[in-house]
Amino acid sequence: MKILQSVIIKQILTEKTKTRLIEKYEQEMMQLDKECEQLLFEEKKQLRKSTLQETKIKSYYKNERNKRTKKKTAIEFQIEQIHILPLGSEIKEQEATAIVEIKEGDSWDEQTAAKTIIIKDGIIHEIR
Repeated sequence: MKILQSVIIKQILTEKTKTRLIEKYEQEMMQLDKECEQLLFEEKKQLRKSTLQETKIKSYYKNERNKRTKKKTAIEFQIEQIHILPLGSEIKEQEATAIVEIKEGDSWDEQTAAKTIIIKDGIIHEIR
């Protein structure tokens, strides 16, 4: 029988991964800035079209910009943490789902124990 199981994927922090992560986060921040600018443009456009729902329109767009500002703040915090972490630290990057083959007589605890894949510079370094 086959079952699905969650697998944690962790990244070992090296200079290369540190640089890659910071670049990725900076790109995400630039994208959020673009989205905020686009929302401001859309808000002005909507306000010109309809003056009846001005407060509703302003409230919606302000809320959307606030969501992106919060995301940006979280990303800035992650960048700070990357700068603080020593090289060799393990960072949880994502979770994936794996198919696990089980059969009668297998140890349930061993089969269902949390599995972890450790990646170093884009190469699988260890499977725990």
